[in-house]
Amino acid sequence: MEENRVGYIRVSSFDQNTDRQLDGLKLDRVFIDKASGKDINRPELEKLLAYVRAGDTIVVHSMDRLARNLDNLRQLVHTFTSRGIKIQFIKEGLTFTGEDSPMSTLLLSVMGAFAEFERALIRERQLEGIALAKQRGAYKGRKKVLTAEQIKKIKELITSGEKKSKIAKDFGISRETLYQYLKEN
Repeated sequence: MEENRVGYIRVSSFDQNTDRQLDGLKLDRVFIDKASGKDINRPELEKLLAYVRAGDTIVVHSMDRLARNLDNLRQLVHTFTSRGIKIQFIKEGLTFTGEDSPMSTLLLSVMGAFAEFERALIRERQLEGIALAKQRGAYKGRKKVLTAEQIKKIKELITSGEKKSKIAKDFGISRETLYQYLKEN
């Protein structure tokens, strides 16, 4: 049976670049999620789970790209390896096969815990930076996508009976963003 090398890439948002993960590696197929790692129910991860077979190898840039916390990481690694699927983490230089020694189980736990801790520290520093910027008046939040004229046009369309979901689609924004604009003005 021929081994498939299957890549899994995850970035937290649509505007983040996936190029640096798994760049230059020969892979038979790649699944890319643009979603937070805190949610284990990610569409491409689900497709990956359904796609891979015994003998395949899943290649992931680093542990924190597969899972945000240690429990999810261990659960996913066990799910794959119990089905005879290898999982390889490039950054950490670790591969898990299901026939792992107690040392590799320990390494998974330790490296996963470090990844979780590192993520928590980054988030903490980010929140501290935002709080300090707000105190200085330098933090204004996310830049507006729509102009005042566009918002006025949206209000006219709503008044004329146009469906909000169609308006949002036409302006290239989500319905939630549309509602935020309506609430502000």
